[in-house]
Amino acid sequence: MSAEIVPFDWARMLLGDAPPLFLLEIVFRTAVIFLWLVFLLRVTGKRGLAQLSPLELAIVIGLGSAAGDPMFYPEVPLLHAMLVLAIVVGLQRLLSHLVIRSEHVETFIEGLPVELVRDGVLRGEALQRANLSREDLFERLRAQGVRQLGEVQRAYFEQDGSLSVFTHPHDPPPGLPVVPPWDLEPPRALLPGDPYWGPLACLGCGELRGVEAGGQQDAGQLTSTDQPVCTCGGDRWTPATTDPLTRD
Repeated sequence: MSAEIVPFDWARMLLGDAPPLFLLEIVFRTAVIFLWLVFLLRVTGKRGLAQLSPLELAIVIGLGSAAGDPMFYPEVPLLHAMLVLAIVVGLQRLLSHLVIRSEHVETFIEGLPVELVRDGVLRGEALQRANLSREDLFERLRAQGVRQLGEVQRAYFEQDGSLSVFTHPHDPPPGLPVVPPWDLEPPRALLPGDPYWGPLACLGCGELRGVEAGGQQDAGQLTSTDQPVCTCGGDRWTPATTDPLTRD
């Protein structure tokens, strides 16, 4: 095959064997594939975007694919590849303009932030929408220095896949420990009859029992023998703590 290739054959390098009308087909094919790629990246969720929006990731993939083939394969005409690159950049500029001008387009392309934690309690449905597991969230919280969920007032899964965390500035209430990582040392689950007296945290969502609204322990109102059912449906509890790394 290589013997049949004439080096620096400008007609082959620029146009190949396709008729000039094939350039219009390239415009159509590129637009369809690029928009389909943006849609698929939007559907797959924000978890793997690595702080790139679906539109930004789509242009990286599109430019990389279009630029790579003509560098290595002589049967790919340069003019075709250059046209694809120009179309991808043009589509990106067009969609970026629409994102700025239209909130509906921005929501469709970029998505919406998702509230994952409110006042130290996990929001299970939000985790499912964000395609995150509880362990994924805990890992991201630990990276920001959070030791237990009671420290977190709000945690938002942003449009670019990052996590924004707002914590209590002073004296956070007790909560469900997120350190050490549960894979290494899971929290102690209390069983009915265990001798424990004090605030408990649900192992499913972090909701507290035995703590007043002001954050103080309501001593004498809750023991592990009560074994209450949490609003999330869980019935497994662990001692709530203000610092799981401090041993009593």
